[in-house]
Amino acid sequence: MEVVIKIAVLASGSGTNLQALIDAPDLGAEVRLVVSDRPDAGALGRAEAAGIPSRIVPWGDFGSRTEFTTAILGEIESSGAEAVVLAGFMRVLSDDLIAAYRNRVLNIHPSLLPAFPGAHAVQHALDHGVKVTGVTVHFVDEEVDHGPIIAQRAVPVLPDDDLASLHARIQAEEHDLYPKVVGAFGRGQIHVEGRMVRWQ
Repeated sequence: MEVVIKIAVLASGSGTNLQALIDAPDLGAEVRLVVSDRPDAGALGRAEAAGIPSRIVPWGDFGSRTEFTTAILGEIESSGAEAVVLAGFMRVLSDDLIAAYRNRVLNIHPSLLPAFPGAHAVQHALDHGVKVTGVTVHFVDEEVDHGPIIAQRAVPVLPDDDLASLHARIQAEEHDLYPKVVGAFGRGQIHVEGRMVRWQ
């Protein structure tokens, strides 16, 4: 497989979306680095098992969001990564990251944006009684869960769904969709013009 782009993955949690990227048979990208803000993140173990370098940048070690972002940027740049993929990264980074990697920071979110932005999207979908929610992959801009949408998939909300069951079905779609989008991006098939995204 020809590697077209080198990426750094930022993850705070168990790292299931990272694992989906690692396991993709033809990702079209090379994961050069995994960065977490939490030393107990399961994503770090997944990186180690795959032989991918990892770094811990603890949020509490810094006095501001800007200082934290600067430290993360330093790790990303040192790795040689050309793009950044957020995979369950639960910190909002300062605009410095967006400026350095404009239209090269991807995120996956468990709703059909612009519906239910923020950290509790699955619970909010249940609370609002919607019949359909889903998954969104988007470019990251200066606002939270706001950047240009690259791809979306709908997930039905079943009458007996609770947080765990709905989240599990959303994650199954995430694990299928994210590697496909990252791969298409890595192969130069995704282009963004303003807020419009074009596939070729």
